[in-house]
Amino acid sequence: MTKEKVLVTGGAGFIGHHIIENLLRDTDYDVVSLDRLDVSGDLSRLQDVLNKNPEWKSRFSVVWHDLKAPLNTLVCKRLGGVTHILHLAAGSHVDRSIQWPMEFVMDNVVGTANLLEYARNNLKDNLKFFLYFSTDEVFGPAGDGVFYKENDRYDSGNPYSASKAGAEELCVAYANTYQMPIMITHTMNVFGHRQHPEKYIPLVIDKVNKGEEITIHANRECTEAGQRHYVHASDVAEAVLFLIEHGTVREKYNIVGEREVDNLELAMMIADIMEKPLKYKLVDFHSSRPGHDLRYALCGEKMKNLGWQPSKNFYERLREAVEWTLENDEWLGVE
Repeated sequence: MTKEKVLVTGGAGFIGHHIIENLLRDTDYDVVSLDRLDVSGDLSRLQDVLNKNPEWKSRFSVVWHDLKAPLNTLVCKRLGGVTHILHLAAGSHVDRSIQWPMEFVMDNVVGTANLLEYARNNLKDNLKFFLYFSTDEVFGPAGDGVFYKENDRYDSGNPYSASKAGAEELCVAYANTYQMPIMITHTMNVFGHRQHPEKYIPLVIDKVNKGEEITIHANRECTEAGQRHYVHASDVAEAVLFLIEHGTVREKYNIVGEREVDNLELAMMIADIMEKPLKYKLVDFHSSRPGHDLRYALCGEKMKNLGWQPSKNFYERLREAVEWTLENDEWLGVE
């Protein structure tokens, strides 16, 4: 019997490396990371994990490839006998997608098509599971009290979310046309250890630590800050492993954080954990960041009814992230 092997695209990325860590710790799968190591990918994340757990190194490998190109025979050989694919590789910076939309069409739509073709032509009946990691942003902005379910209509607000929605529909088409075992997840803002310092939570930690002012995006009247269901990367990784075991292929699932929080409240919580004052200003979100949305919201009932929800409450996870980041301040870019 062939041992199961998981291919994680974007494995050197923030969410990808957390998933790899959980796979190596909680399963006996072999794992291969495929990455092009651009702005988002950083092998030091994986190196950090493996240095602390050297016994995992024999089950793990890295292959370099840019998914804008089809996977050639040499890349396919290096990947080996893959049985599961977790497709996280993507261009994900909204501002950059507004400036250079075709980059995101190539990375997210064409890249996903190339990976689907690799799976269809090379893995055939050996493929047990293909997960496409999508985003809450495909649904567009959510008004007060609105929580989008997995199969609600799309209303992309920028080229990034449109490219993710396009790739998602390709996955649906391959599942329907070729009966491939494809599953789709949507998740919201993810935070945790080794996150890029430009992201909101590590940025707030850094600004509070230095006594600097943080800009918080709000409505036009600057009376209400943007809102999100933040979810810790460890919870996302646990949800993915849960779906491998308990999910149904050709279904969609929302991975949702334990509670909704607005970004001013979040900054205050971080400052409170650090026991330092918060200096901030609210700015008109729509004027300063066209193409962004003030609130996104997903319904997490489907996963909850299946038996999964975050293992810890939001404040506990936030405290873990703040304390870890301060203890490992190289991830803040601090000298």
